Amino acid sequence: FCAVVTMAEPDELYTLRAQYWLGHYQMAIEEAKSIARRPMPPNLKAEREEYLARALIASGQHDKATEMTDTPALQALALKAQFELALGNEDVQSGLVDQLKSLAASNPSPSIQLTTSQVLLAAGQTKEALQQVYLGATMEHIAAILQIYLKIDRLDLAKQQYNMLRQADEDAVLTQLGNVYVSLATGSTGAADALHALNSLTEQYGASPLLLNLTAVGLMSQGDFAGAQMKLEECVRDFSDVVVIPDTLINLITCTVQQNKPANDLVAQMKEQYPAHPYCAGLDRVVSAFDRESIKYK
Repeated sequence: FCAVVTMAEPDELYTLRAQYWLGHYQMAIEEAKSIARRPMPPNLKAEREEYLARALIASGQHDKATEMTDTPALQALALKAQFELALGNEDVQSGLVDQLKSLAASNPSPSIQLTTSQVLLAAGQTKEALQQVYLGATMEHIAAILQIYLKIDRLDLAKQQYNMLRQADEDAVLTQLGNVYVSLATGSTGAADALHALNSLTEQYGASPLLLNLTAVGLMSQGDFAGAQMKLEECVRDFSDVVVIPDTLINLITCTVQQNKPANDLVAQMKEQYPAHPYCAGLDRVVSAFDRESIKYK
């Protein structure tokens, strides 16, 4: 199957979408509110509300998003907010996933399918996440498929999705981000292309925690761990009013260890702020395995 994706003409939500996709969540919230009184078609009004809810969730304001339930699409986002709030409580999360699956089955709109896919991905149900968006013909669906293929180490299939984005709109923000993700996944050989695209996006839209983390990953791929650490420290410094995302701490830990510096404080911060994060669980498994083996040599 090959979805036919068409280029979206610029409309009243162009800036809002770009800000959200690039990780400028507070700016997206402000943009959504500033255009609320503008006359626009009902479908764009509904989409504006959805992006507002998505930006609220991404910026850690889950409670506000759970109150936005006027449409099925907003109800799906409210369930996503509740899912993230229940991190660490598998029983609650499992019930929310079931509710979301039922909602998606009865209201198979692109927006609900995308939200359901994101939650299923977070719940570790990768195959089911892909099924939600696999037949989608929106650029966000294609971008989501690209991410899922990278997650399961199918770079070849991810490149196909990137080519579909290029065919639809080579200059779109999602296409540029797709190029970044595919280039980074290629390894050191693609790092230069990724960094070039990230520099262009940063110059045009300004730095964000997302763009700074991606830039740090590109620099790490080139072996420039000191340069990557500077980008991550810039992220912590310039976005101190924003919740420090786990990616920043994980990348800082990696940079610190690769430079043979102690990372105990960063690891402790990660465990304190994100105790249920898969990274912490993986770290605990490795430490436990090491401890079990080390006993044999005492």
